[in-house]
Amino acid sequence: MKNKIVYSILILTTMLAITSCGKKADSKETEKSINPLCAESSAPFGAPDFSLYKTSDYMPAFEQAIAEKRAEIKKIIECTDAPTYANTIDALELSGRLLDKVGSIFFTLNESDSNDEMLSIENNISPKLTELSGYIYMNDTLFNRIRTLYDNRANLGLTEEQSIVLENYYKEFVRGGALLDKKEKRLLLDINTQLGLESIKFGSNLLADSKEFQMIITNEKELSGLPESVRQSAKEAAKEANIEGWLFTLDKPSCIPFLQYADNRSLREKIYKAYYNRGNNPNQYNNVTTIRQILKLRQQKATMLGFDTYADFKMDVKMAKTPEAATKLMEAIWEAAIKRAKQEAAELQKMIDSEGGNFKLEGWDWMYYTEKLRKAKYSLDENEIKPYFRLENVRDGAFECATKLFGLSFVPRTDIPIYNDSVKVFQVLDEEKNHLGIFYGDYFPRKSKRSGAWMTNFVNQLELGEYNVRPMIVNVCNFTPASGDTPSLLNIDETLTLFHEFGHALHGMMTKAHYPSVSGTNVKHDFVELFSQIYEHWAMEPEVLKRYAKHYKTGETIPDALIEKIKRASHFNSGFETTELVAAALLDMKMHSLTDYTDFDCNEFEKQLREEIGFIPQIEYRYRTCNFAHIFNSGYSVGYYAYLWAEVLDADAFELFKERGIFDATTAKAFQHLLEMGGSEDPMTQYRKFRGAEPNPQALLRSRGLID
Repeated sequence: MKNKIVYSILILTTMLAITSCGKKADSKETEKSINPLCAESSAPFGAPDFSLYKTSDYMPAFEQAIAEKRAEIKKIIECTDAPTYANTIDALELSGRLLDKVGSIFFTLNESDSNDEMLSIENNISPKLTELSGYIYMNDTLFNRIRTLYDNRANLGLTEEQSIVLENYYKEFVRGGALLDKKEKRLLLDINTQLGLESIKFGSNLLADSKEFQMIITNEKELSGLPESVRQSAKEAAKEANIEGWLFTLDKPSCIPFLQYADNRSLREKIYKAYYNRGNNPNQYNNVTTIRQILKLRQQKATMLGFDTYADFKMDVKMAKTPEAATKLMEAIWEAAIKRAKQEAAELQKMIDSEGGNFKLEGWDWMYYTEKLRKAKYSLDENEIKPYFRLENVRDGAFECATKLFGLSFVPRTDIPIYNDSVKVFQVLDEEKNHLGIFYGDYFPRKSKRSGAWMTNFVNQLELGEYNVRPMIVNVCNFTPASGDTPSLLNIDETLTLFHEFGHALHGMMTKAHYPSVSGTNVKHDFVELFSQIYEHWAMEPEVLKRYAKHYKTGETIPDALIEKIKRASHFNSGFETTELVAAALLDMKMHSLTDYTDFDCNEFEKQLREEIGFIPQIEYRYRTCNFAHIFNSGYSVGYYAYLWAEVLDADAFELFKERGIFDATTAKAFQHLLEMGGSEDPMTQYRKFRGAEPNPQALLRSRGLID
């Protein structure tokens, strides 16, 4: 996604006893040694108190939390009573609360505020977590308790949510190796351990290789074409790095404006190639071998579990069900998109020729001439737009849409601890002004943060037994920061990203499931992007723009003439935008549909796929294999197509809003149920109920302007 959803279930609850990580804190002498990660937080709502945590706290906290989780699972295994839903499934759902807490804090910060010590801890803890997973999912006694319930599920009087949770557990255990013999279980555990370590290695390599690149400019003439705000940001970046001149990096707020505006073609080529070649350079951070090893291990795992390919294994639990179904959708979109992309390329080449450029259009020319063409065709200049899109105003616009749709309100909180000074915190209240959740906004790049944008949780929702815990949600982005007297101003893509990630946040905060494993964004992978992508539609609606798009200097509301320009240009460059996305999704799916990776060369595979699908050379895959973190360092392997699958739903759903009114109360209330149910109900059944019909794939093509 523009976003990525990481590390699912955290339930931050009051500990029954305050313990140190490794021993009971039952005296004044030991009280001083209590690990704050293992103690009850005194912060409002029990929020994590980052001011108390040291990096050295994580490993002992993990060790204690793993021991507690293992003990809780052991108690379920050794229960002599006949299996019931309460003593087996409920007990599993409530186990590991400390591990959820420690893991969610650690992994969230390791993505957004990391250091070398954190990365080392990740390497050390990954095998321990894999071993714990093996202890749970490969235990015959525990599986037999679940299977007994599963085989008798029709007679248990379960709710739909309970039935789904039980079925999920049964499938997870089978997919985790429960039906394998002892030798195979040991092998699968070893494979999972290696996969975890290789994934960490991929991510570490990518981060290091990305940060390795610096383009330092000392001759001001080479800044020709760049807006003053971009120059100022580069000047400040150089100053921070103790460098003379102007510094450009591979962080998107730095490299994308350079590709859009820099007149120096050779420098555009340099930064373009550096961006798309991350993880593929001839240095210690090269990911080619790591990728081959991951693919081999994944295929070995899939075969052991009875699937022909890893793609078949992953798709078995998705809405699309099969690689063929997902591929069919992608190919249908591709046909319309590549036709448009070729037309766009020809138009850009025509502009190059008209200016006397004696060269053929290349990838590093596309954004530059697209901006020129946008201005020529629509009199639309990004620098004319950005003053109206101050970050805080855009964020408040996203908040206000949630208020008008669902009755939510957002209260700034300065008493809730933050992990970085730039993070902002809000308490979220529902329509009756009851506490709904906590929202953290972390919007700016830093050396300790990976690139991209994503939503994650510090605390996940739970309403089971004596527990009623509301979620704590984080949006992490990498937007252009303030520079000098100029605040953080977003372009349209960044504005859509903010709304996108906030759509995920709403999904996480509004959930009303009972069981944490189906709470919030814990839904089928190709359903989750519906809620982020549909929220993007509101961002550019004229009615909404007039509420939040105010000039940062004058306070003037964005004029109708500029809104009309944005509207007319909304489908401009859609061929490029669609093909780069679909090509990456096809790359993911087809790469994981192979059966033999002995001599696999990811670079060669990319070239072969280009020829197979007729991908024009002037456009690059949105992510090349060596920097495709979604599929090698996250949960999106055989899942990048999900953006397109969900886009059919979001485009189809928003057409209903447009038909009835974008803030129609009845439609919003019906859609609210989809947000609240999490994974506790069948997604397609409930979507059909909301829409009153099957989702129409043509809606996606209409939304992207690829058909009328």
